[in-house]
Amino acid sequence: MVDVTLVLRKLASLDDYRKQIAEFSTITVDEYRSDWKVQRIVERTLQMIIELCADIAGHLISDQALRTPETYADSFRVLGESGILTADQTAIMEKMAKFRNIVVHQYEAVDAEIVVLILQRHLDDFRFFSDAIARRLGVKH
Repeated sequence: MVDVTLVLRKLASLDDYRKQIAEFSTITVDEYRSDWKVQRIVERTLQMIIELCADIAGHLISDQALRTPETYADSFRVLGESGILTADQTAIMEKMAKFRNIVVHQYEAVDAEIVVLILQRHLDDFRFFSDAIARRLGVKH
């Protein structure tokens, strides 16, 4: 059985991080490019948020004996296959996982335009993820 208390703590952390990073949601691409401190804060916080989402996904996948994911992105695909996430949510979270890999492994330079787009248009996607998880667990968060 999934440890609901643990998942709720993770969802609370996710919400805290999302609110903290929202402070940067009005930044322009040029401002982002010119400030390495902002880059570090934003990229690391996004990494932490995405990893929290993947960790939460892992708890549900394990508890509900769903297909074992092969990658971070696949963990969100598994949630989509099981109806926990919608098709749109699944696609967005898969992209977030791929973005996380770029940040962590530095496969290529982090695209400032993508980061600013996430800040301006996609922070609510993490709230939607949290809501989907809470619904699946039958809890309010």
